[in-house]
Amino acid sequence: MRFPTRVKKRLKLFSVRLGLDMTFLFLVLILLIIGMIMMFSASYPSALQYTGNSYTYLIRQGIFAVIGLVAMILLSYFDYHHFHKFAFPILVLAGIALGVVLIMPSSTGVRRWIGAGPISIQASEIAKFAVILFMAHWGSKYFKKMDTFRYGVLPGVILLVVISFLLLLEPHYSGIVIIALLIALMMYISGVKLRYFIIAGAAIVVVILGLYVSGKLGYAMTRLAGWGQALEYTDEQMWQDTYQTRNSLYAIGSGGFWGQGLGQSRQKFLYIPEVQNDFVFAVVCEELGFIGAAIILCVFALLVWRGIYVSVNAKDKFGSLLGIGLSAQIGIQVVLNIMVITDWLPNTGISLPFFSYGGSSLIMLLAQMGIVLSISRTANLEKA
Repeated sequence: MRFPTRVKKRLKLFSVRLGLDMTFLFLVLILLIIGMIMMFSASYPSALQYTGNSYTYLIRQGIFAVIGLVAMILLSYFDYHHFHKFAFPILVLAGIALGVVLIMPSSTGVRRWIGAGPISIQASEIAKFAVILFMAHWGSKYFKKMDTFRYGVLPGVILLVVISFLLLLEPHYSGIVIIALLIALMMYISGVKLRYFIIAGAAIVVVILGLYVSGKLGYAMTRLAGWGQALEYTDEQMWQDTYQTRNSLYAIGSGGFWGQGLGQSRQKFLYIPEVQNDFVFAVVCEELGFIGAAIILCVFALLVWRGIYVSVNAKDKFGSLLGIGLSAQIGIQVVLNIMVITDWLPNTGISLPFFSYGGSSLIMLLAQMGIVLSISRTANLEKA
Protein backbone atom coordinates (compact mmCIF):
# COMPACT_ATOMS: atom_id res chain seq x y z
CA MET A 1 0.00 0.00 0.00
CA ARG A 2 1.43 3.40 -0.97
CA PHE A 3 0.78 6.46 1.20
CA PRO A 4 0.37 10.02 -0.12
CA THR A 5 3.36 12.31 0.42
CA ARG A 6 1.65 14.33 3.19
CA VAL A 7 0.86 11.11 5.10
CA LYS A 8 4.46 9.93 4.76
CA LYS A 9 5.68 13.19 6.29
CA ARG A 10 3.43 12.68 9.29
CA LEU A 11 4.57 9.08 9.73
CA LYS A 12 8.17 10.25 9.80
CA LEU A 13 7.46 11.71 13.22
CA PHE A 14 7.41 8.12 14.45
CA SER A 15 10.24 5.74 13.73
CA VAL A 16 10.86 2.28 15.18
CA ARG A 17 14.56 2.27 14.29
CA LEU A 18 16.53 -0.04 16.63
CA GLY A 19 15.06 -1.71 19.68
CA LEU A 20 14.72 0.32 22.86
CA ASP A 21 16.96 -0.28 25.86
CA MET A 22 15.26 -3.08 27.80
CA THR A 23 17.42 -2.60 30.89
CA PHE A 24 16.20 0.97 31.32
CA LEU A 25 12.60 -0.07 30.63
CA PHE A 26 12.70 -2.87 33.22
CA LEU A 27 14.15 -0.54 35.86
CA VAL A 28 11.34 1.96 35.21
CA LEU A 29 8.69 -0.76 35.49
CA ILE A 30 10.24 -2.18 38.68
CA LEU A 31 10.21 1.22 40.36
CA LEU A 32 6.67 1.92 39.16
CA ILE A 33 5.34 -1.38 40.53
CA ILE A 34 7.14 -1.08 43.87
CA GLY A 35 6.10 2.56 44.09
CA MET A 36 2.43 1.70 43.53
CA ILE A 37 2.54 -1.02 46.20
CA MET A 38 4.23 1.21 48.76
CA MET A 39 2.04 4.22 47.99
CA PHE A 40 -1.04 2.05 48.61
CA SER A 41 0.42 0.58 51.78
CA ALA A 42 1.20 4.07 53.09
CA SER A 43 -2.06 5.70 52.01
CA TYR A 44 -4.92 3.33 52.77
CA PRO A 45 -5.48 4.48 56.39
CA SER A 46 -5.76 8.16 55.42
CA ALA A 47 -7.79 7.27 52.31
CA LEU A 48 -10.27 5.40 54.50
CA GLN A 49 -10.37 8.23 57.03
CA TYR A 50 -10.88 11.09 54.59
CA THR A 51 -12.66 9.48 51.62
CA GLY A 52 -14.34 6.41 53.11
CA ASN A 53 -12.54 4.11 50.65
CA SER A 54 -9.12 2.59 51.33
CA TYR A 55 -8.48 2.22 47.59
CA THR A 56 -9.13 5.85 46.58
CA TYR A 57 -5.49 6.85 46.10
CA LEU A 58 -4.53 3.50 44.59
CA ILE A 59 -7.30 3.64 41.97
CA ARG A 60 -6.48 7.22 40.99
CA GLN A 61 -2.75 6.54 40.90
CA GLY A 62 -3.40 3.41 38.83
CA ILE A 63 -5.29 5.46 36.26
CA PHE A 64 -2.47 7.99 36.13
CA ALA A 65 0.05 5.16 35.75
CA VAL A 66 -1.83 3.68 32.78
CA ILE A 67 -2.00 7.09 31.09
CA GLY A 68 1.69 7.61 31.79
CA LEU A 69 2.65 4.19 30.44
CA VAL A 70 0.73 4.84 27.22
CA ALA A 71 2.52 8.18 26.88
CA MET A 72 5.86 6.49 27.59
CA ILE A 73 5.32 3.83 24.91
CA LEU A 74 4.18 6.36 22.31
CA LEU A 75 7.09 8.68 23.01
CA SER A 76 9.53 5.78 22.83
CA TYR A 77 8.56 5.50 19.15
CA PHE A 78 8.53 9.27 18.63
CA ASP A 79 11.66 10.63 16.97
CA TYR A 80 13.10 12.79 19.75
CA HIS A 81 14.86 15.07 17.23
CA HIS A 82 11.50 16.74 16.59
CA PHE A 83 11.63 18.16 20.12
CA HIS A 84 14.17 20.64 18.78
CA LYS A 85 11.38 22.70 17.25
CA PHE A 86 9.15 22.25 20.31
CA ALA A 87 11.72 23.54 22.82
CA PHE A 88 10.70 27.19 22.81
CA PRO A 89 6.90 26.65 22.52
CA ILE A 90 6.98 24.22 25.47
CA LEU A 91 9.02 26.75 27.47
CA VAL A 92 6.41 29.43 26.73
CA LEU A 93 3.64 26.99 27.71
CA ALA A 94 5.41 26.34 31.01
CA GLY A 95 5.66 30.09 31.65
CA ILE A 96 1.94 30.51 30.95
CA ALA A 97 1.12 27.63 33.30
CA LEU A 98 3.24 29.17 36.05
CA GLY A 99 1.36 32.42 35.52
CA VAL A 100 -2.09 30.78 35.51
CA VAL A 101 -1.57 29.12 38.91
CA LEU A 102 -1.15 32.55 40.46
CA ILE A 103 -4.81 33.34 39.80
CA MET A 104 -6.05 29.93 40.97
CA PRO A 105 -7.57 29.47 44.45
CA SER A 106 -4.90 28.95 47.10
CA SER A 107 -4.40 25.68 48.98
CA THR A 108 -2.94 26.05 52.49
CA GLY A 109 -1.52 29.41 51.47
CA VAL A 110 0.13 28.35 48.21
CA ARG A 111 -0.89 28.30 44.54
CA ARG A 112 0.73 25.46 42.60
CA TRP A 113 -2.00 23.56 40.78
CA ILE A 114 -4.29 24.14 37.81
CA GLY A 115 -7.60 22.34 38.08
CA ALA A 116 -8.28 20.22 35.00
CA GLY A 117 -11.36 18.11 35.57
CA PRO A 118 -10.58 15.10 37.79
CA ILE A 119 -6.88 15.95 38.06
CA SER A 120 -4.81 18.92 39.08
CA ILE A 121 -1.79 19.86 36.98
CA GLN A 122 1.26 21.07 38.88
CA ALA A 123 2.79 23.76 36.72
CA SER A 124 6.28 23.21 38.08
CA GLU A 125 6.33 19.69 36.61
CA ILE A 126 5.90 21.19 33.14
CA ALA A 127 8.55 23.78 33.95
CA LYS A 128 11.14 21.13 34.89
CA PHE A 129 10.75 19.38 31.55
CA ALA A 130 10.66 22.67 29.65
CA VAL A 131 13.92 23.80 31.25
CA ILE A 132 15.72 20.55 30.44
CA LEU A 133 14.42 20.53 26.87
CA PHE A 134 15.28 24.17 26.16
CA MET A 135 18.75 23.92 27.69
CA ALA A 136 19.44 20.73 25.69
CA HIS A 137 18.26 22.48 22.52
CA TRP A 138 20.34 25.58 23.22
CA GLY A 139 23.40 23.65 24.35
CA SER A 140 23.45 21.43 21.28
CA LYS A 141 22.83 24.33 18.91
CA TYR A 142 25.59 26.54 20.36
CA PHE A 143 27.82 23.86 21.85
CA LYS A 144 31.04 25.42 20.53
CA LYS A 145 30.10 28.80 22.03
CA MET A 146 28.92 27.62 25.44
CA ASP A 147 32.17 28.70 27.10
CA THR A 148 31.25 32.33 26.43
CA PHE A 149 29.07 34.51 28.66
CA ARG A 150 26.61 35.44 25.89
CA TYR A 151 25.75 31.91 24.81
CA GLY A 152 26.69 29.80 27.83
CA VAL A 153 25.69 31.88 30.84
CA LEU A 154 23.20 34.60 29.91
CA PRO A 155 20.36 32.34 28.60
CA GLY A 156 20.52 30.15 31.71
CA VAL A 157 20.55 33.14 34.05
CA ILE A 158 17.56 34.75 32.32
CA LEU A 159 15.67 31.46 32.42
CA LEU A 160 16.44 30.96 36.11
CA VAL A 161 15.46 34.50 37.09
CA VAL A 162 12.12 34.42 35.23
CA ILE A 163 11.04 30.98 36.43
CA SER A 164 12.28 31.57 39.98
CA PHE A 165 10.29 34.82 40.14
CA LEU A 166 7.09 33.01 39.10
CA LEU A 167 7.75 30.16 41.55
CA LEU A 168 8.50 32.66 44.31
CA LEU A 169 5.02 34.12 43.89
CA GLU A 170 3.33 30.73 44.41
CA PRO A 171 5.48 30.24 46.63
CA HIS A 172 7.31 27.03 45.68
CA TYR A 173 10.85 27.10 47.07
CA SER A 174 11.62 23.44 46.47
CA GLY A 175 10.69 23.98 42.83
CA ILE A 176 13.19 26.86 42.65
CA VAL A 177 15.92 24.64 44.10
CA ILE A 178 15.26 21.82 41.61
CA ILE A 179 15.02 24.20 38.64
CA ALA A 180 18.25 25.92 39.68
CA LEU A 181 20.08 22.59 39.99
CA LEU A 182 18.76 21.41 36.60
CA ILE A 183 19.81 24.63 34.86
CA ALA A 184 23.25 24.48 36.49
CA LEU A 185 23.66 20.85 35.45
CA MET A 186 22.61 21.49 31.85
CA MET A 187 24.95 24.48 31.63
CA TYR A 188 27.85 22.48 33.04
CA ILE A 189 27.49 19.48 30.72
CA SER A 190 27.07 21.90 27.79
CA GLY A 191 30.52 23.33 28.41
CA VAL A 192 30.06 26.40 30.65
CA LYS A 193 33.25 27.21 32.57
CA LEU A 194 33.44 26.51 36.30
CA ARG A 195 34.26 30.11 37.26
CA TYR A 196 30.79 31.22 36.21
CA PHE A 197 29.22 28.83 38.73
CA ILE A 198 31.36 30.27 41.53
CA ILE A 199 30.20 33.78 40.63
CA ALA A 200 26.58 32.58 40.37
CA GLY A 201 26.80 30.91 43.78
CA ALA A 202 27.97 34.13 45.38
CA ALA A 203 25.17 36.06 43.63
CA ILE A 204 22.53 33.62 44.88
CA VAL A 205 23.76 34.02 48.45
CA VAL A 206 23.45 37.81 48.10
CA VAL A 207 19.91 37.51 46.69
CA ILE A 208 18.79 35.19 49.50
CA LEU A 209 20.23 37.55 52.12
CA GLY A 210 18.45 40.45 50.44
CA LEU A 211 15.12 38.60 50.46
CA TYR A 212 15.64 37.65 54.09
CA VAL A 213 16.37 41.22 55.18
CA SER A 214 13.39 42.53 53.20
CA GLY A 215 11.06 39.99 54.79
CA LYS A 216 10.18 38.29 51.48
CA LEU A 217 11.03 34.85 52.83
CA GLY A 218 8.16 34.65 55.30
CA TYR A 219 6.76 31.37 53.97
CA ALA A 220 10.22 29.86 53.66
CA MET A 221 11.08 30.84 57.24
CA THR A 222 8.04 28.97 58.52
CA ARG A 223 9.38 25.90 56.75
CA LEU A 224 12.78 26.46 58.38
CA ALA A 225 11.24 26.63 61.85
CA GLY A 226 12.48 23.62 63.79
CA TRP A 227 14.66 22.35 60.96
CA GLY A 228 17.16 19.86 62.37
CA GLN A 229 15.39 19.86 65.75
CA ALA A 230 12.54 17.42 65.13
CA LEU A 231 13.62 15.25 68.06
CA GLU A 232 14.69 18.16 70.25
CA TYR A 233 11.60 20.38 70.36
CA THR A 234 11.56 22.82 73.29
CA ASP A 235 8.08 24.34 73.19
CA GLU A 236 4.57 23.80 71.87
CA GLN A 237 5.15 25.79 68.68
CA MET A 238 8.27 23.85 67.75
CA TRP A 239 6.41 20.62 68.53
CA GLN A 240 3.78 21.61 65.97
CA ASP A 241 6.35 22.79 63.39
CA THR A 242 8.31 19.52 63.53
CA TYR A 243 5.33 17.15 63.85
CA GLN A 244 5.52 15.64 60.36
CA THR A 245 9.30 15.30 60.26
CA ARG A 246 9.44 13.90 63.79
CA ASN A 247 6.98 11.13 62.98
CA SER A 248 8.91 10.44 59.80
CA LEU A 249 12.03 9.88 61.89
CA TYR A 250 10.06 7.63 64.26
CA ALA A 251 8.97 5.55 61.25
CA ILE A 252 12.50 5.28 59.87
CA GLY A 253 13.94 4.36 63.26
CA SER A 254 11.31 1.75 64.09
CA GLY A 255 11.96 -0.04 60.81
CA GLY A 256 15.38 -1.16 62.00
CA PHE A 257 17.44 -3.41 59.78
CA TRP A 258 14.77 -5.78 58.44
CA GLY A 259 11.61 -3.70 58.84
CA GLN A 260 8.24 -4.32 60.47
CA GLY A 261 6.92 -6.12 57.40
CA LEU A 262 4.91 -4.99 54.37
CA GLY A 263 1.72 -3.30 55.53
CA GLN A 264 2.78 -3.25 59.19
CA SER A 265 3.70 0.43 59.57
CA ARG A 266 2.30 2.19 62.63
CA GLN A 267 3.15 5.77 61.73
CA LYS A 268 1.00 5.70 58.60
CA PHE A 269 -2.11 5.56 60.77
CA LEU A 270 -2.58 9.33 60.64
CA TYR A 271 0.62 10.17 62.52
CA ILE A 272 2.40 11.38 59.37
CA PRO A 273 0.19 13.95 57.60
CA GLU A 274 -0.23 13.44 53.83
CA VAL A 275 1.95 10.35 54.07
CA GLN A 276 1.10 9.30 50.50
CA ASN A 277 2.93 12.35 49.15
CA ASP A 278 6.40 13.52 50.13
CA PHE A 279 6.91 11.21 53.14
CA VAL A 280 5.99 7.86 51.59
CA PHE A 281 9.61 6.68 51.80
CA ALA A 282 9.47 6.94 55.60
CA VAL A 283 6.85 4.18 55.50
CA VAL A 284 9.08 2.22 53.10
CA CYS A 285 11.86 2.36 55.71
CA GLU A 286 9.48 1.34 58.50
CA GLU A 287 7.98 -1.62 56.65
CA LEU A 288 10.97 -2.84 54.63
CA GLY A 289 13.76 -1.71 56.92
CA PHE A 290 17.24 -0.59 56.02
CA ILE A 291 17.71 -3.52 53.64
CA GLY A 292 14.54 -2.85 51.65
CA ALA A 293 15.15 0.90 51.50
CA ALA A 294 18.76 0.37 50.41
CA ILE A 295 17.70 -1.99 47.62
CA ILE A 296 15.15 0.53 46.32
CA LEU A 297 17.74 3.31 46.38
CA CYS A 298 20.12 1.03 44.47
CA VAL A 299 17.44 0.52 41.81
CA PHE A 300 17.04 4.31 41.58
CA ALA A 301 20.82 4.66 41.21
CA LEU A 302 20.86 2.01 38.48
CA LEU A 303 18.05 3.79 36.63
CA VAL A 304 19.89 7.13 36.71
CA TRP A 305 23.17 5.46 35.71
CA ARG A 306 21.56 3.56 32.83
CA GLY A 307 19.77 6.68 31.60
CA ILE A 308 23.01 8.65 31.60
CA TYR A 309 24.89 5.75 29.97
CA VAL A 310 22.29 5.54 27.20
CA SER A 311 22.40 9.31 26.72
CA VAL A 312 26.19 9.56 26.62
CA ASN A 313 26.13 7.03 23.78
CA ALA A 314 23.47 8.91 21.79
CA LYS A 315 24.43 9.71 18.20
CA ASP A 316 23.96 13.45 18.58
CA LYS A 317 24.62 16.17 21.14
CA PHE A 318 20.94 17.02 21.58
CA GLY A 319 20.09 13.44 22.52
CA SER A 320 22.96 13.29 25.00
CA LEU A 321 22.08 16.54 26.74
CA LEU A 322 18.35 15.83 26.82
CA GLY A 323 18.72 12.27 28.13
CA ILE A 324 21.25 13.22 30.79
CA GLY A 325 19.02 16.03 32.03
CA LEU A 326 15.90 13.84 32.22
CA SER A 327 17.79 11.06 34.01
CA ALA A 328 19.54 13.42 36.42
CA GLN A 329 16.21 14.99 37.42
CA ILE A 330 15.21 11.69 39.00
CA GLY A 331 18.47 11.46 40.92
CA ILE A 332 18.18 15.05 42.15
CA GLN A 333 14.63 14.57 43.43
CA VAL A 334 15.44 11.26 45.13
CA VAL A 335 18.40 12.74 46.99
CA LEU A 336 16.46 15.85 48.06
CA ASN A 337 13.42 13.82 49.15
CA ILE A 338 15.53 11.49 51.31
CA MET A 339 17.26 14.50 52.87
CA VAL A 340 13.87 16.03 53.73
CA ILE A 341 12.39 12.95 55.42
CA THR A 342 15.58 12.49 57.45
CA ASP A 343 15.59 16.17 58.51
CA TRP A 344 18.78 17.03 56.62
CA LEU A 345 16.75 19.58 54.66
CA PRO A 346 13.67 21.63 55.64
CA ASN A 347 10.28 20.19 54.76
CA THR A 348 9.72 21.90 51.42
CA GLY A 349 7.47 19.52 49.48
CA ILE A 350 9.75 17.44 47.26
CA SER A 351 8.05 14.33 45.86
CA LEU A 352 9.73 10.95 45.41
CA PRO A 353 9.61 9.80 41.75
CA PHE A 354 7.35 6.79 41.09
CA PHE A 355 6.35 6.60 44.79
CA SER A 356 4.64 9.85 45.76
CA TYR A 357 0.96 10.25 44.95
CA GLY A 358 0.24 12.72 42.16
CA GLY A 359 -1.24 12.50 38.69
CA SER A 360 0.56 15.21 36.74
CA SER A 361 3.96 14.35 38.22
CA LEU A 362 3.64 10.62 37.46
CA ILE A 363 2.37 11.18 33.92
CA MET A 364 5.13 13.70 33.18
CA LEU A 365 7.74 11.40 34.70
CA LEU A 366 6.73 8.38 32.61
CA ALA A 367 6.46 10.52 29.48
CA GLN A 368 10.02 11.74 30.09
CA MET A 369 11.18 8.14 30.49
CA GLY A 370 9.62 7.49 27.08
CA ILE A 371 11.86 10.19 25.61
CA VAL A 372 14.94 8.52 27.12
CA LEU A 373 13.78 5.24 25.58
CA SER A 374 13.44 7.01 22.24
CA ILE A 375 17.03 8.21 22.59
CA SER A 376 18.11 4.65 23.40
CA ARG A 377 16.80 3.43 20.05
CA THR A 378 19.57 5.25 18.18
CA ALA A 379 22.27 5.05 20.86
CA ASN A 380 25.51 3.22 20.17
CA LEU A 381 25.18 0.46 22.75
CA GLU A 382 24.41 -3.20 23.07
CA LYS A 383 20.68 -3.69 23.57
CA ALA A 384 20.22 -5.65 26.80
